[in-house]
Amino acid sequence: MSQNMRENNLEKLIQQFLEYLEIEKNSSKLTIRNYRLYLKRFLIWLETNHPGKGTKDLSVDIIRSYRLYLSNYADEKGLSLMRVTQSYYIIALRSFLRFLVRNDYDTLSPEKIDLPKGESKSLKFLEKGHLDELFNTIETDKEAGLRDRAILEMLFSTGLRVSELTKLNRDNINFDTREFGVIGKGGRARVVFMSDQACFWLSKYFEARKDNFKPIFIRYSKEVLTENNGEKMRLTSRSVERIIEKYVKQARLPIKATPHTLRHSFATDLLSNGADLRSVQEMLGHKNISTTQIYTHVTNPQLKEVHKKFHQGNRR
Repeated sequence: MSQNMRENNLEKLIQQFLEYLEIEKNSSKLTIRNYRLYLKRFLIWLETNHPGKGTKDLSVDIIRSYRLYLSNYADEKGLSLMRVTQSYYIIALRSFLRFLVRNDYDTLSPEKIDLPKGESKSLKFLEKGHLDELFNTIETDKEAGLRDRAILEMLFSTGLRVSELTKLNRDNINFDTREFGVIGKGGRARVVFMSDQACFWLSKYFEARKDNFKPIFIRYSKEVLTENNGEKMRLTSRSVERIIEKYVKQARLPIKATPHTLRHSFATDLLSNGADLRSVQEMLGHKNISTTQIYTHVTNPQLKEVHKKFHQGNRR
């Protein structure tokens, strides 16, 4: 096969890139699924608007036209792509181009593609009063209630992502050291620490369990399964989201909290009480400290003191 034909077979190259993400980068199935969707749309657009073009033909002008397409895109219901979603498409394309360059394909440098500026979003987290209301809403006289309380305490105590939480097994937990290891986003390993409250409620939940299923958090339904490890009983991420949504409504909180809100609350709580940014970065499993820095504008007590001391509105 000639070099030109080899580089024009974009569909095959995209498949190789997805396999690279799975094998070499250890990316999650969700990430691979999304990248497949994003790159397939780019492939269809390119074949429709620039038939016969391959990797060596990609240019800044072609990418600019594609970005304009994404900006004006609307599905059959007339729904357009959110700004952040457009960014995901471009991030996937840049990653694909970076893969091609690393494998000596003649193509557009990914550095020539700028990311769209994202819309600024307020950081959602729960303050102590809201956390107390949320936790105290849960009735813990039944096993399912103990499970739910343990879930919320664990999320707030550890800063785990919901996908990391649902993968845990009972033998992962060391109550003596109050810590355990997880493999997080991007295959990065980290140590996770549990608070006194998380240990208390998790142990209460374990004491109430009469089964031998491996998963820490299991579902409760009329269906009774007798498999050895109970994998089919494992609670899913979506189920955890629904559990938290239920208690947020019952507590009538002013914030539409999610599992990730508790992760934000974990980081905010640590930084507000004096933890350094690097330590919080490690505990969250962030690859770059710039990701962790989103919390500093709401947790820097010095800024509040400067405002109080120097703004004339405080002296009237």
